[in-house]
Amino acid sequence: MAGSAKSADRRRAKELAAEIRRHEHLYYVRTAPEITDFEFDMLMKELEALEEAHPDLRTEDSPTRRVGGEPLSSFASVEHSVPMLSLANTYGEGEIREFDRRAREALPDECVRYHVELKFDGVAISALYRNGVFVRGGTRGDGRTGDDITANLATVGALPLAIPDRRELEVRGEVYIRRDDFARMNEERVEGGNEPFANPRNTAAGTLKLLDSREVARRPLRLFVYQLAAAESLGFERHSDAMEFLAEHGFPVNTERTLVEGIDAAVDLIGSWRGKREALPYETDGLVVKVDSFRQQARLGATGKAPRWAVAYKFPAAGEQTTLREITVQIGRTGVATPVAELEPVRVGGSTVARATLHNLEEIRRKDIRVGDTVVVEKGGEVIPKVAAVVREKRPPGATPWEFPPDCPACGGALVRDEEEVAFRCDSVRCPAQITGRIDHFASRGAMDIEGLGEKLVAQLVGAGLVHDVGDLYALREEDLAELDRMGEVSARNLVHALTESKGQPFHRVLFAVGVRHVGAHGARVLAREIGSARKLAAAEEETLTAIHEVGPAMADSIRDFFRRKDSLALMEKLAAAGLSMRDDGVEVPRPLEGRTFVLTGKLTGRSRDEAASLLREQGARVAGSVSGKTDFLVAGADAGGKLRKAEKLGVRVLDEAALERILAEGLPEEGPGI
Repeated sequence: MAGSAKSADRRRAKELAAEIRRHEHLYYVRTAPEITDFEFDMLMKELEALEEAHPDLRTEDSPTRRVGGEPLSSFASVEHSVPMLSLANTYGEGEIREFDRRAREALPDECVRYHVELKFDGVAISALYRNGVFVRGGTRGDGRTGDDITANLATVGALPLAIPDRRELEVRGEVYIRRDDFARMNEERVEGGNEPFANPRNTAAGTLKLLDSREVARRPLRLFVYQLAAAESLGFERHSDAMEFLAEHGFPVNTERTLVEGIDAAVDLIGSWRGKREALPYETDGLVVKVDSFRQQARLGATGKAPRWAVAYKFPAAGEQTTLREITVQIGRTGVATPVAELEPVRVGGSTVARATLHNLEEIRRKDIRVGDTVVVEKGGEVIPKVAAVVREKRPPGATPWEFPPDCPACGGALVRDEEEVAFRCDSVRCPAQITGRIDHFASRGAMDIEGLGEKLVAQLVGAGLVHDVGDLYALREEDLAELDRMGEVSARNLVHALTESKGQPFHRVLFAVGVRHVGAHGARVLAREIGSARKLAAAEEETLTAIHEVGPAMADSIRDFFRRKDSLALMEKLAAAGLSMRDDGVEVPRPLEGRTFVLTGKLTGRSRDEAASLLREQGARVAGSVSGKTDFLVAGADAGGKLRKAEKLGVRVLDEAALERILAEGLPEEGPGI
């Protein structure tokens, strides 16, 4: 009987593995999922349970390798059998034609065909297969030696863990993060009290270098494969044939690739991409032109750094030039120090830009941004100003690399580097910038929704010494407030009333409002429902927390860290004594927008986009970062751009801000309002 049960488990594990691989291919490669994320997770959990009960059922190519394993202490080195060379960059038609001239001089009287493909703004990787199984992953490194990232690369859903060809194959590709996934990640980070990531490329690179592959598995990494190393030794004559082979064997090969005859056709194709790339769901920074014939590639050879048979055409930066006058440092509520570019004001995309975030020191060094530089400023995501590039030829003499100041500009405390992140943080718990930021967050609409408690008033309260933490808000009296600038008796009375009203907020709002790192509005709701109270949450072990479907190791660690600190426990006790809820009442909150997907674009006037997104999620909606055929509604504020055009093209229903407010207040009518 036991043998029969084991045999049934073996059959079921094999069925599950095959079904999961099929759904991974549909989701990551064909972008045509057949089941929901929840249904996929249930299949994976069933397979995990079978393999845990019977470890011998876990094969080398099991989909459970995607989940990640125990953290590494460091990365080993990996040597590339064929060097991973960089490409020479070109920036205009003349340089592309010069590349063609050199190629034709070396290949006299021969027809040269070019394979033109997108250049992805991601991280180059290699993946080695033996006997049909993925066995090793590596970073480019210096081109000859990189880091062994096998465990991390195995978590990327688009990478096949097994293929039907049993020869030794090494493929090259680019790991990237889609724009909508990146926007969603940053929304969740901001909700959880963390600084947003700088850009998809840096985030992908940093993720692949995390030592904990379980955390890597939680991030939405994707992959495009663009080369089969040493393909000619495997019997292929042309790069285009090798790409077809990879596509047929389940690798994610980008479909935006074209084989052309002669450089005129290549130049025309490059020209056709101007203005088109913004509609792609992922970031690109140019096109790659490759000689298609491997025989011709071998004759052209390579320099020490780049092949002579391929060249990259980089898209020109779209934006306005201005001068970077100064780099200042801004302190957030979690202590993260963010460098900010202080710019000579310039008109970009219909508005004047004088400041732009530089995100972190790594981003500044990558772009080599220096005070005094002439920089190109763009509107990222149509709204947020960013420094896209430096005009090096206009750099003033004596401009030096920028370094973080040693001290916090708000309190004078030390700025220290976070070992696990690229961020610098102020280490003073009494930093007024952090206190102000925490109170702003606590009072925000998505948290305790305290009417009348805005940023300027919070700064006054902290500056006057009336408030040292969010718990002090509930001890404020009308006479305390009436002494502040532009705060009369009526305003003081209204604020005290709003504070009293906020005591009726449910526990999940309180939990989100106190600002536990990595715990956003949705995570707080899940924790409140599953754990039940602040007391139980403070006592919860890591195993209890990570057993909850939407709680990962990073969130579990930050929860345990928060409730281990004396100041946190004292704050929760102060809030409980003030009458705030510290337990879930079990009342099911209506979620009338369940199953609907919204996208927000442009500038809203009544509330911020973050607030609107939080309220939509509270009612069950999914808020995505980009428009697709799965989008139900686009909310378009002022200066809506490309997303509005795409929504109209796809037939997505467009709402103005008034329509959004009606939906939040009254739910969806049968025929929703539009612009």
